[in-house]
Amino acid sequence: MTAGRIGAVIVAAGRGERAGQSAEGPKQYRRIGGVPVIRRTLEAFLAHPRIDAIAVAIHADDAELFAQAAGALAARVIAVPGGPTRQASTRLALLALRERRLDAVLIHDGVRPFVDAGLIDRVIAGLEGGFGSLPALGVSDTLKEAGGEGLVVKTVPRERLFAAQTPQGFAFGPILDAHERAHLAGREDFTDDAAIAEWAGIPVRIVEGAPDNVKLTWAREIDMANARLSAGALPDVRTGNGYDVHSFAEGDHVTLCGVAIPHSKRLSGHSDADVALHALTDALLATCGAGDIGTHFPPSDMRWKGAASRIFVAEAVRIVREKGGRIANADITLIAEAPKIGPHRAAMTEALCAMLGISAERVSVKATTNERLGFVGREEGIAAIATVSVVYPGGLPE
Repeated sequence: MTAGRIGAVIVAAGRGERAGQSAEGPKQYRRIGGVPVIRRTLEAFLAHPRIDAIAVAIHADDAELFAQAAGALAARVIAVPGGPTRQASTRLALLALRERRLDAVLIHDGVRPFVDAGLIDRVIAGLEGGFGSLPALGVSDTLKEAGGEGLVVKTVPRERLFAAQTPQGFAFGPILDAHERAHLAGREDFTDDAAIAEWAGIPVRIVEGAPDNVKLTWAREIDMANARLSAGALPDVRTGNGYDVHSFAEGDHVTLCGVAIPHSKRLSGHSDADVALHALTDALLATCGAGDIGTHFPPSDMRWKGAASRIFVAEAVRIVREKGGRIANADITLIAEAPKIGPHRAAMTEALCAMLGISAERVSVKATTNERLGFVGREEGIAAIATVSVVYPGGLPE
């Protein structure tokens, strides 16, 4: 058995409701140590020399999420739309491997990213003699059975009790047949593949599990995994820069940093021409490679004619936060001969704090002249430079 062809099924079609909502998607796509959970799981199996083929069961709506998370690894596995339950998803993934002429298969939870080569080796070794192979750890806690109203009925002896893990290994033909029989019998209540094997009469042998091979179920467990992998890593702090300029036209005020300032001219532009917020929008988008203001708000689109530029900043902030970014600070320099910025700095800072969701101590608004040089010096327009720092999940990639 252990000398034959071995495949793997990675089950990753769940919604992960117990882990809470995240902009990154279900828990298998969340990043720990800067890498999606599912990618770490795939890497462990793709790196193992005994694994000949891998099928991954994903939710029907997650094709794009999976492609982004797996990256180049996606081409090395078979992605299969999963079913409504883990059991159904496993069966569909096994069917996808049926033509690969496998002798055995290891079935693993996609949200157990700390599986290692040693554990995979032990599970494969446990297949010898035609057994199913189940990694498990002896239960160390004292176990209680409770009745109504939470009252303890008895203490359960723990000497022969084990906590099951994955990957669970089986001869390929028998476990596929067991899944097919369970499906035809309408049995969808098995919580793992060892339970299906027991029901089908396949003997299952326990092999030593791994304490680190935890299943990420709750948000706290994901946070702890991220902290574990990020320990000692440089934080992923990114800096974005934006620059913009607008010329003057006839008018009675200019809008800068979202504040209307009386002036003998106005700034010319398709929106309200807030040169500071345009530069800020570009700086925010730069921190996550999301293009620039023209990508999201093209001047050819009449929807933005006369629009308040705070709309552009709000969208850039949304994109940054959707990718898990936290804005650390914003620094804006206005380059103008007039109007005077000092009297309006407090109002500008307050407006920027509201837009960015950060405190005033993290916002800087500065102004300088161009010493009467160039178009700014001739009072033909105003320029702005914006710099922002954003902290993203995980550590700095190596």
